[in-house]
Amino acid sequence: MAKARTQFICQNCGTVHSRWAGKCDACGEWNTIVEEDPTGGIGGGPGRQPKNKGRAVALTTLSGEIEDAPRILSGISELDRVTGGGIVRGSALLVGGDPGIGKSTLLMQAASALARKGHSVIYVSGEEAVAQVRLRAQRLNAADTDVKLAAETNIEDILATLSMERQRPDLVILDSVQTLWTDSAESAPGTVTQVRAAAQSMIRYAKSTGAAIVLVGHVTKDGQIAGPRVLEHMVDAVLYFEGEGGHHYRILRTVKNRFGPTDEIGVFEMTSDGLREVSNPSELFLGERNESAPGAAVFAGMEGTRPVLVEIQALVAPSSLGTPRRAVVGWDSARLSMIIAVLEAHCGVRLGQHDVYLNVAGGYRITEPAADVAVAAALVSSLAGLALPPDCVYFGEVSLSGAIRPVAHAAQRLKEAEKLGFKSAVMPKGSQDVSEASRKTSAEIADLPDLVARIAGGKLLTRERDNDEF
Repeated sequence: MAKARTQFICQNCGTVHSRWAGKCDACGEWNTIVEEDPTGGIGGGPGRQPKNKGRAVALTTLSGEIEDAPRILSGISELDRVTGGGIVRGSALLVGGDPGIGKSTLLMQAASALARKGHSVIYVSGEEAVAQVRLRAQRLNAADTDVKLAAETNIEDILATLSMERQRPDLVILDSVQTLWTDSAESAPGTVTQVRAAAQSMIRYAKSTGAAIVLVGHVTKDGQIAGPRVLEHMVDAVLYFEGEGGHHYRILRTVKNRFGPTDEIGVFEMTSDGLREVSNPSELFLGERNESAPGAAVFAGMEGTRPVLVEIQALVAPSSLGTPRRAVVGWDSARLSMIIAVLEAHCGVRLGQHDVYLNVAGGYRITEPAADVAVAAALVSSLAGLALPPDCVYFGEVSLSGAIRPVAHAAQRLKEAEKLGFKSAVMPKGSQDVSEASRKTSAEIADLPDLVARIAGGKLLTRERDNDEF
């Protein structure tokens, strides 16, 4: 019989090492590598034979009837949108977010909404006492609902409690997965081994009973869910609850969903009575817009199937430093450097001696490259000191050659802009599915020099004649 080899696992990233080391080669963290018993794996670990030979599984063909996954509607439309139309029975969801962002508030409101509709909901808190959870429920006007509450962290005790319930629960919320521990693992709670074993036990319970499981996870300073990456692969959906501390709104974003679309968002507003749904987030992001200020461009973006209009603000100021500052909030800093390089190389817009500050209004985060044109327009507007038309939106992807490439869902972007009172748009030439009426009121541009000429063509020519730097 082969001898089982000892494994050393990083408690920060989950990388397996053949021997102990002070620093993890994968994530660079110190003193995070811990020895793990290899006999606790599936099948008894390396070198051990499984207890049974297994059973034959019935095989079928690709053709056949397709049944929709049974879902539980929470009644919170923004949450149901993000999950793809409701929480699927027997699924496991992982909800991550910064401390104090409102994860427990959101889940308590969802639990109370489901309880009011007659569903059986169990809320297990591993971080707070029962009295603290009750105080939150009273603040959210959810204390009168039939949500069953417990404060426990041991997985065996939680599973025993769930099995003793007369009615199988429809939803079980565990807050949080980092506090759970199981007797089958000898490591401390919160380690990679414990998190993985606890999550696996709860997911097995969900699949065998049909109850939906929601796991709450903490995030690291990089914004990733703490613990092993395998945790995100084990669950059926991963949701991130985002927001800035100085802003009153929150965004629930899905990054993985086996039963629905990804990159969908739900928008909430944090109030004294809990989270309030925001059905039209574009109005929220544009609510305090200064239309006469240079350096502000409205970007018509897409989040999943939802069009969203958001203001991009840029400030370009002369710098006395040898290396000018480049500060970005809400966008990719590498993408900003690329836009600046294209403006200098193909448009003659000199930003090498200027500090550049870019901000997405409201703390919103943009991930799609269609914001390139809006960012370029904001930079040129700030440098030239000319305000952009207040009734115009911008979208399009900029290539390294200076060409502007079409992006998807142009018609939906224009429709959302028209609904909010915008009368024109600057978009890539050759955009698909755009009506003739929208083309007549929009400016279709093929390259970035055309955009610069439209914004500050006369001023650019004057400064070039004066040999001034633009």
